[in-house]
Formats: sequence, structure tokens, C-alpha cells
Amino acid sequence: MSKPKAASSSLDAPALRQQWLQPDVLSGSEILLRSLLLEGVDCVFGYPGGAVLYIYDAMHNNPDFRHLLTRHEQGAIHAADGYARATGKVGVCIATSGPGATNLVTGIATAFMDSVPLVVITGNVPTTMIGTDAFQEADITGITMPITKHNVLVRDVRDLARTIREAFHIANTGRKGPVLIDIPKDVSAAATTFHYPEHISIRGYAPTTLPNKNQIHKLVQAIGEAEKPVILAGGGVVYAGAHEQLLEFVEKAHIPVTTTLLGLGGFPSAHPLWMGMPGMHGTWTANMALQNCDLLIGIGARFDDRVTMKLSKFAPKAKIAHIDVDPAEIGKNVPTAIPCVGDVLHVLKALNKKVKRAPSHAWVETIAQWKKEQPLRYEDSETELKPQWVLQHMMETTNGDAFVTTDVGQHQMWAAQYYLFNKPRRWISSGGLGTMGFGFPSAIGVQIAHPNDIVISINGDGGMQMCAQELAICAIHKIPVKIAVINNRVLGMVRQWQEIIYAERYSHIDLEGSPDFVLLAEAYGVPGFRATNKAEARVAWAKALATPGPALVDFVVPRDENVYPMVQAGSAIDEMIMGDER
Repeated sequence: MSKPKAASSSLDAPALRQQWLQPDVLSGSEILLRSLLLEGVDCVFGYPGGAVLYIYDAMHNNPDFRHLLTRHEQGAIHAADGYARATGKVGVCIATSGPGATNLVTGIATAFMDSVPLVVITGNVPTTMIGTDAFQEADITGITMPITKHNVLVRDVRDLARTIREAFHIANTGRKGPVLIDIPKDVSAAATTFHYPEHISIRGYAPTTLPNKNQIHKLVQAIGEAEKPVILAGGGVVYAGAHEQLLEFVEKAHIPVTTTLLGLGGFPSAHPLWMGMPGMHGTWTANMALQNCDLLIGIGARFDDRVTMKLSKFAPKAKIAHIDVDPAEIGKNVPTAIPCVGDVLHVLKALNKKVKRAPSHAWVETIAQWKKEQPLRYEDSETELKPQWVLQHMMETTNGDAFVTTDVGQHQMWAAQYYLFNKPRRWISSGGLGTMGFGFPSAIGVQIAHPNDIVISINGDGGMQMCAQELAICAIHKIPVKIAVINNRVLGMVRQWQEIIYAERYSHIDLEGSPDFVLLAEAYGVPGFRATNKAEARVAWAKALATPGPALVDFVVPRDENVYPMVQAGSAIDEMIMGDER
């Protein structure tokens, strides 16, 4: 079966858009679909059930609307999340009431922690039955209130079009995030005259986008005086589409850059001023630079615990400037001398008009020397297949140009360390929540968004089993994701902590009894290959890349391989275990 036909984008079809804007009398379900089309949504990921059957009935024979049926609601929301991260557009998913809605909760929290714009549509029991403990009733707006940017229960069909318009606006402005719309079954069935507001004004919602000129002046002045400046660039650079402005800023000011896990690709890794990723598994150079800098400029980064580690010892010599669209983040974790609230794109544009080169020549030379003396390294082997080598081989064979999604664990850190990115939105990973099961379905969303690009889904053997059922839709629709399982037959990151921190008291980490991933893939109709050494890995990966549809490679790696560098919880980020201690 061929891939589902993509719907025409309303942005490219003005005549069709005018047709959709007509004030016809429509059901709530038809209003929902038409509103999504007017927002330019070209694929919705979902799973039907009783409370959303009017909505799915409206999809029947609708040539303009594209829907991808996943095999689990969690697969749907992670796919929508991957789509959003890879495009900058709002991802959309649909699920029914009760367990359908609650199965979305982990995905909503994942998007919320990482500031990903989603509109999540759930069905609910009819309004007359709300609060009666009806079959498959759940208070999904109450459940998700702490993990959504905004959510709403629509009780009147006349409010539906406006609610959808507002949801997209809220999700994709300011600090982006998920918005949930809960639609009772009688609201999806009721009819009214359709009116989609072209312009909206939401009382109390006015994110700051333009920076304060005085704060820009203070930051420019501080850069002019800083001999050891460092930039900490986070996911906000990528989400704001500000990678070009960051590059210009760095080169004008001559400041070394470290990018957080979610910031990878926001600054080119090939640039001589890039130091790698900081924090718990960051590079020696990045961590030492943070601890010795005299000016630290955080740009679209949260200063989370995996970056700062022991807060009282973080960047002890630095004056800290923080650029972020969310004022609640500034000063939340680290004392901030120069707060700059605003959209990262606009802040960097303002800075680039005024910034001068910092007196950082000697510091930049020191950084370059550190990079030479302390690169990332591992003990290679000709008899065993090392995971670091696998990631390097993937990068070399794709020229570092693939879209890469990961699950969570050791493989995620190895991918962040050894697959180097020079473009934004190529790296898709769960950062804040650390969601196992995210990697594979998110790759499906990325591939739907970029059908002609190589998309690699890198997974551990633990996380791969959490959403493996989505192999079905890859096979059915020939979605050509290349799936890599870094298979060490153990919960690797937990094992590493138990080895180093818990004195080798290994508790409940053994994944023996996992399926044969090659046979599992083939059972779903996806070609599978296995590699246990470099020679086999080269052949298997080449076959996977040459396969026109999806393919899976099971890379069997050592059970006891660890991720280094590593900083233990409670330690400062310059107190690194480098791996040489073994």
C-alpha cells in the first residue's frame, strides 16, 4: 500500500481556502476538520473511539484531510511531537475519551517540558453526562492542567471555531507548548454556522517578543569588557528559528559556544568556536569553560539540573546574562545579572546591530587547546561492536545530514556526542521529561514532514519495546524510517548508575528475554538486519539505507559499555569521570 496522500496546504491554495471560509452550517466535527485545514495542518495522528466517532465520520471520503492511524495513542502524540519539532509547525493528534485521552498524558508532558507546540484533540462523553462517571469518562482537562500551556472543555459548538483558532495561536507563540481541546460527543454532533476568526485577541495573553533596549545596552557593554565569555545556547534558539542570527552574533563577538541537548544543531558543530554539549555527559571543554568564564550568556536555555549539576558550584566566576521569551525562567535557577526577556530571534537581531568583538583572543586560544587535549574518546575494539563507533559510522554514511530521533538512555547520549549536527531541527530528542518510547514514533512524524530526507530512529532495546507496535504503520504506508536498535540487553543508563554510584549492586536491569528485533520487524513486514561487529555493521547499515521503505538494524553492543564523561549528581560540572579511571 502506498503512502497516504498529502492534503493540499491551505497556504498554497487560496481558492480552496476561500471555499473553506464560507459561512456554511456545519456540525462540530466538520468545523474541527475545516479549522485544522485553515491552520495549514497537513497530517493529523490519531486513534478513534466512541467519543470521537462523529469526528472520524466527518473524515470519511474527505479528500482534503489527511489522518494517520497509529497503533497506540502514545504513538500518535509522539509522532505529532516529532512532526512539530522537525518543522516548527503545530503538531496535531486526536484521541477518544477516558483511556484514549489518558494514554496521551506522557506525550503531553514530554511536549510541555520541551516547549513543543501541539494541539491535542480529545473526545469526551456528552455534556449531560459529564460528572456522572459515565463509561470512558475522564476529566482530561483537570488531569492535564499542570502539563499544558492551556486547555479547554468546549461545551457549546458555537465556541468551537474560535477555541481552535486560539489554541493554535497560544501553542505556537511566546514560549511554545501543548494546548488541549476536549470536545464532548454532543458538541461534535451539534450544528451551527461556521465562522473562523482571521484575527484574535486573547485577554491577558501578550507574550513579550521585543527586548528592552536598556538590557541590550547592558549586555553589549558586558561583552565589551569580558575576557572569558561563553554562550550557552538551548532549544529556544532552534524553536525561534534564530540559528543564523546566533552564528552572526558569535562571529561578531568572538565568543565560544556550548549547546544544550535540545540546542544541538542550533549552532554548527563544525564551527571552531563550538565546544560541544555541557553538563552531566558534556564535553570536558564545555564544562571547564562554564566553570572558568567571566560572562555567561544563556540563550533560550533553562539552566536545568543536567546542565548546571550542583547549583552552588555552577559558573562561580561568571556574571550571568539570560535571554529567554519566558520571564519565569529568568532567575529561576541561577542568579541573573542581565535579564533579557524577548523572542530569541528579535533579541539577537538587536544585539547584532550593536555588539562589538569581546577581548577574548587568549580565552579562545585556551578553549582550542582544551579541545585538542581532551576530545571525546572511547576504547575502540575490533572484536566487539562499540556503540560510539556505530553512531560515528551513521554520521559518516549520511554526511551528518539526516534527521535523527532518539529514545532516552545511553544511546541518546552517545548520539548527542558522536552524531554532529550543522543544521537546526535535525536532532529530535526528549530532553526535559526523558521519555522512553519517544524515539521511534517521533521519527514517523519527522518522516511524514520530510518524506524525501533520511530519518534515523536511534533506540535502546528497552525503549524500542515501548512503542514497537508502530512498525505496522511504517510497513503499511512504506514510511522509510531507518530504525537502529543499540542492543546491550540491559537498561544501560540504569546499569551505569548502579555500577558507579550504587557500588555495582545491579537491581532489575536485565532485559534478557527481549524479542529478536529482526524477527519482530519482519513480523510487521519491515526488513531487519543484525550486526555484531564492524564488518557486519557496515553491510547491515548499507542495506538499511538502500531499502526504499523502512528498515531495522539490530546493533549488538557490549553490555557494560558506559557513557563518558560523566558527572555524578551532587557534583560540580568540572568534577568529571572521564572513563580513564577504569
